[in-house]
Amino acid sequence: MNDNWEVVIGLEIHTQLATKSKIFSGASTAYGAEANTQACLIDLGYPGVLPVLNGEVVRMAVKFGLAVGATVAKRSVFARKNYFYPDLPKGYQISQYELPIVENGELTIRDEDGREKRIGITRAHLEEDAGKSVHEGFGQATGIDLNRAGTPLLEIVSEPDLRSAKQAITYMRKIHSIVRYLGICDGNMQEGSFRCDANVSVRPRGQEKLGTRTEIKNLNSFRFIEKAINFEIERQIEVLEGGGDVVLETRLYDSDKDETRAMRSKEEANDYRYFPDPDLLPVELDEDFIEYVRKSLPELPDAKLGRFVEQYKLKPADAEILTLSRALADYFEEVAENTEAAVQVAANWVIGELAAALNSEGIEISDSKIEAAALAGLLNRIADNTISGKIAKEIFDAMWSGEGGADDIIEAKGLKQITDASAIEKIVDAVIEANPGQVAEYRGGKDKLLGFFVGRVMQESGGKANPGQVNEILKKKLSDG
Repeated sequence: MNDNWEVVIGLEIHTQLATKSKIFSGASTAYGAEANTQACLIDLGYPGVLPVLNGEVVRMAVKFGLAVGATVAKRSVFARKNYFYPDLPKGYQISQYELPIVENGELTIRDEDGREKRIGITRAHLEEDAGKSVHEGFGQATGIDLNRAGTPLLEIVSEPDLRSAKQAITYMRKIHSIVRYLGICDGNMQEGSFRCDANVSVRPRGQEKLGTRTEIKNLNSFRFIEKAINFEIERQIEVLEGGGDVVLETRLYDSDKDETRAMRSKEEANDYRYFPDPDLLPVELDEDFIEYVRKSLPELPDAKLGRFVEQYKLKPADAEILTLSRALADYFEEVAENTEAAVQVAANWVIGELAAALNSEGIEISDSKIEAAALAGLLNRIADNTISGKIAKEIFDAMWSGEGGADDIIEAKGLKQITDASAIEKIVDAVIEANPGQVAEYRGGKDKLLGFFVGRVMQESGGKANPGQVNEILKKKLSDG
């Protein structure tokens, strides 16, 4: 990017709250139902029906506010945000405007240089989702699915503190991790449970006044968010350096063309004609309720990361990976607590072999085909020298394929490690005798040939010889000559 310009980014993250029913009605929020089968009269905006606030969404919003060190409002108000769109049956959306439930929080991220950077959270407010326009299968027409109408959202609005697409993604990933730790959102971006709008502007470096921003709407993939922001940054710089003006507007990102395009002029708050919703009372919370929610908070990602480094002596980079999700952290801790192997070994297997297996099948840790206790059992067989690390990988694959536990597979396939020194010596002697040329070269100073001999011994033993003993015996016998 051109160093003459500074990028300013703010994110509005829409988090779908994990309630069973909608924010103002009893209709189901389950994903994947047939179109328009989960929208009741309240969601459809029929005259004479009244919204009733789902108390669970309030608890979840407070939970988030406390997790990011924000102020939880003792009194918050729902407002009507008026606009006309086919997927908004009432002609207005119930949201919060002047008095949101959460204000003035913050998160700390690490920037591209590894330095800590504070990102302010302006507010987090409750609102209902709109329906969905469906364009496929209707020819020149558009279908409307109102199943999503009324689904509870917590919109998390950051300060314009982000200075690059990478920082924006780091911040968004951290919010994603927190809401999943709290259990208030499943974080499923493919289903639209976690998505964001990105406000992007550029200004001459050193200038305090913000440039004109554009808003990129409905981004639901970390990769596409980064690409969309980077494209928009370059587009705005090109416009300004060409003598033009950036227009305040809403834009959409086209992932096929890797570009943003204008959607409509950007509305300001006064365009929505906000006013307090006359059908809903203000939400009033007392200190006892807030403290009750505070006591229900789990150990959060940053605290867990610090504990893993302190308690388990893990490398910070490994601890960061293991604490990305609560489920992964819990899995690792169960492995660590049930194995005699070193904790770092357990971490390496969870981050390495297990993560690779999950990624290859595109599944989450909760769907792992090897339970934590079973992986611990495999690591125990490495720790007590029953098998080598190399054989363990073969056994892991068999366990993943459903062939049983580590002990069963070791027994069935005869994979027990050879630790009998005399048996290993016989194999070593045979390898030395079969390779006189390499023996002479080794004794002449080519120490790197030790790897050749180790490989031959392991090959002759079917990978079962204890590698440590093989190295020790080889060094002694090769030196004796």
